[in-house]
Amino acid sequence: MEQRNIYSNLTCIQYPIMLCTNQPKNSKALEEMIKLHHTHELSPRQCSSFLVQVIDAPLPLVWSLVRKFDKPQCYKNFISNCTLISGEGGVGSIREVNLVSGFPGKKSIERLDILDDDMHVSVFSILDADHSFLNFKSTITLHEDKQEDHQEKEDHIIGNNYYKTVAIQSYVVDIPEISCRDDTCEVTDNILRWNLRSLAWVAENMDTTDDQVSSLDLNKKEIAC
Repeated sequence: MEQRNIYSNLTCIQYPIMLCTNQPKNSKALEEMIKLHHTHELSPRQCSSFLVQVIDAPLPLVWSLVRKFDKPQCYKNFISNCTLISGEGGVGSIREVNLVSGFPGKKSIERLDILDDDMHVSVFSILDADHSFLNFKSTITLHEDKQEDHQEKEDHIIGNNYYKTVAIQSYVVDIPEISCRDDTCEVTDNILRWNLRSLAWVAENMDTTDDQVSSLDLNKKEIAC
């Protein structure tokens, strides 16, 4: 797939900026999700944007990865390991995340603020860290990329009848004193973009059958990473 320089005409402002890695079929559903979950109020020294990734895998499978608060390393390549220091992975749980060498920081302490298995929404905040992402709050949502006419259409992969999954991730973060809005947005966007692409790769390459996916009990059984 041809790569586009998504930063070539980028101007960071106070409002979310859409950085599509690929285009969902149902733009109306996308707009509704953004209005509901990805529009944030900002202070003068904060920035925000959102990214969209279409994943060629069924929603239950993708959600089984996203909801693992205790195992973000399943698809986030910048994380080496994670330890729960409070809670059991539900809302209010706190984790210590250790980052890979070469990342501008070694660890962060993060709290799970929202985990909605029905609406497929996950929100976490960074409480403390030795990197520059201060007061960072991330929201990720998933929804099925159904056609706007709601007609049942077979996916382009032979043998599968599932809808693709649209992942949207937005954030709010403080702008460091030594930085500017443009630079802060660009660095943050780049990291989240890699995470979403990695999520897509992991989900699309899972060795699961359609029966396993459709019968997945998210509260009791999760696909191992």
